[in-house]
Amino acid sequence: MKIKLNPGKKIYFASDQHFGVPNPTESRIREEKFIRWLDEIKKDAQVLFLMGDLFDFWHEWKYVVPKGYIRILGKIAELKDSGIDIYFFVGNHDLWMKNYFEEELGIPVFFDKKYYEINDKKFLLAHGDGLGPGDKGYKRMKKVFTNPLAQWAFRWLHPDIAMRIANYMSQKNKLISGDEDKEFLGEDKEFLIQYAKMKLKTEEIDYFVFGHRHLPLIFELEKGAKYINLGDWISYFTYGVFDGEGFDLKVFEK
Repeated sequence: MKIKLNPGKKIYFASDQHFGVPNPTESRIREEKFIRWLDEIKKDAQVLFLMGDLFDFWHEWKYVVPKGYIRILGKIAELKDSGIDIYFFVGNHDLWMKNYFEEELGIPVFFDKKYYEINDKKFLLAHGDGLGPGDKGYKRMKKVFTNPLAQWAFRWLHPDIAMRIANYMSQKNKLISGDEDKEFLGEDKEFLIQYAKMKLKTEEIDYFVFGHRHLPLIFELEKGAKYINLGDWISYFTYGVFDGEGFDLKVFEK
C-alpha cells in the first residue's frame, strides 16, 4: 500500500497501551493521558497506526464486547470521523479481535505484518509477537489461543467468567511487561532485530516498526535501515512519528 503525505501532515504510531490493568482506577489515568495525546496529534495527523495490545485483554462474543474503554473508543472514532486514516494491528493481548473495530469504527484490522510505501520509504509494520527466532514458548501458546476449537470453547463461557480468567492469567504470568523489557539484551538476543536482519537479506526496507517489546528503541541496521520499537504506555509513554523525511521516537509528557 502506498501513502503520500500531504503538506504539513505526519504519520503517528503507538503500541502497547494494555488498558485495563492493573485495575480500572489506575488504567483510567493512563487512558486519559492517551486521550490527551490523541487530541494533540489530531491537528496534523494524516494516518495513525495502532500497533497492538491497545487492551490488556479483548474478546468479541457475537453480541458482547468487554465493558469499559468508552472514552478511548469514542476518541478514536472522533479522529476517524475527522478524516484521519487509522489502522489497527492485532497484538498478542487482543488477538481475539474480530470485526468490531471494522464495523463500528471503520478501522481496518490486520492480523499479520503489512508493507507500506510512504513518501518513497519502505516500511514493514507488525506488532512483533512470534516473529524471529526463539520465543518458542509463546509461539506454542499462540497456536493454542488462535486454534478455532479453543476459541469456540472460550466463546461459550459467560463473559464475566471469561474476563476474570483472562485478567488473572495476564497478570499472574506477567504478560504485560516483565523485567526483560527494561533493558536492551544485545542485538544477538533481540529476536526482532534478528528478524529485521533476516528480511534485509532479500528485501529492501527502510523502517521496521514494531511494538510488543515495550522498550523504546531505534537501532541502526545495514543498508541504512532502522529497526524501531515503539515502547509502551505503561512505563514510557512513547510514540513514533514520521514526517515524510525521517522517523522519531518521542515521549508524551502532558
